Amino acid sequence: MASSSSSFPTSGQITLVTLTIFISSLLSSSISASASTVATKQNPTLPFKKIYAFGDSFTDTGNTRSISGPSGFGHVSNAPYGITYFHRPTNRYSDGRLVIDFVTESLSLPYLQPYRAVSSNATADSTHGVNFAVAGSTAIEHEFFVKNNLSLDITPQSIQTQLLWFNKLLESKGCKVGGPSCKFDDALFWVGEIGVNDYAYTLGSDVPGDTIQKLGVSRVTSFLQALLKKGAKYVVVQGLPLSGCLPLAMTLAPEDDRDRIGCVKSVNNQTYSHNLELQAKLHELRTQFPHAVIAYADYWNAYFTVMKSPSQYGFKERFKACCGSGDPYNFDVSATCGTPSATVCKSPSQYINWDGVHLTEAMYKVLSDTFLKGNATHPPFSYLLDRKLRNG
Repeated sequence: MASSSSSFPTSGQITLVTLTIFISSLLSSSISASASTVATKQNPTLPFKKIYAFGDSFTDTGNTRSISGPSGFGHVSNAPYGITYFHRPTNRYSDGRLVIDFVTESLSLPYLQPYRAVSSNATADSTHGVNFAVAGSTAIEHEFFVKNNLSLDITPQSIQTQLLWFNKLLESKGCKVGGPSCKFDDALFWVGEIGVNDYAYTLGSDVPGDTIQKLGVSRVTSFLQALLKKGAKYVVVQGLPLSGCLPLAMTLAPEDDRDRIGCVKSVNNQTYSHNLELQAKLHELRTQFPHAVIAYADYWNAYFTVMKSPSQYGFKERFKACCGSGDPYNFDVSATCGTPSATVCKSPSQYINWDGVHLTEAMYKVLSDTFLKGNATHPPFSYLLDRKLRNG
């Protein structure tokens, strides 16, 4: 596997880029009172009654915001974030809906409330599940980065943090593992992408990429084991995306580090290798927990398929960010999306990338369709639904 550490700037530089993209504002409760709620009432025989989501900024619907947090998170609260669907910023790192939003829609459930809204507001509705994903989150615990002098002092959350949040939520509901009030027969667990930040935070450091892969996959595996031991029966795990195609990577990598579709070869090789190891661990978990359905959502290959034939999916721009500034990819660390000097494209639906790091609603819609209706999930999502319907 090619190493990307020699091709990229120091961790301090990548930190600045990351911080200017990871942003937020508390998702208002009005969003979850969507048309999906009506559909839920009209169809009481839905396969799942709730969803618990985990991950990073690709899945975050509002957990990033903190009144004591740094200003670097503020940009996602500004226009044009949310412009396409919600017509205002909603704390999502896109112009509209994310994969998790399309998942909830497909199951006729309301959009998920972020955990921090639920934990701080007694009136926040968690009946149909909670989203624990938080932007900047890592698979490896924060202490590892502190120990290696790579601490950002801004995103201490990890997948372990999200597990602790989940446990606190259960405790607040009087849930005791194995008890009648703590069963998950009607719950879908959606584990979004987690691990890209681990690699980003260590670029240019002395920490080998192989170490990040080993530790990152191990931490996610332990997290999944914890969920399964609690009784989770239906779990979808997204792999890492084709992150070498993001304008962030394209801007920072040398031009001779490219693969056959024009993306950063070293980064794509790294995430591909990570996903292979993750899939091997999921296979072991299926053996350990035969009564559970553990599906792998192949983010990398779904993204790759679109990049090979973008016009087939309605995209005209593969590499440039819709929102941002600068050449050649419309991405500049000093003028990222949401800042006064950034501009937004006229047709986000024709762009794959939104702000240099995250994707457009149009791209998330294509990806979610391949996960939920296509062949990018193994076993297929339809198999998971059939198992749920058979088991009641």
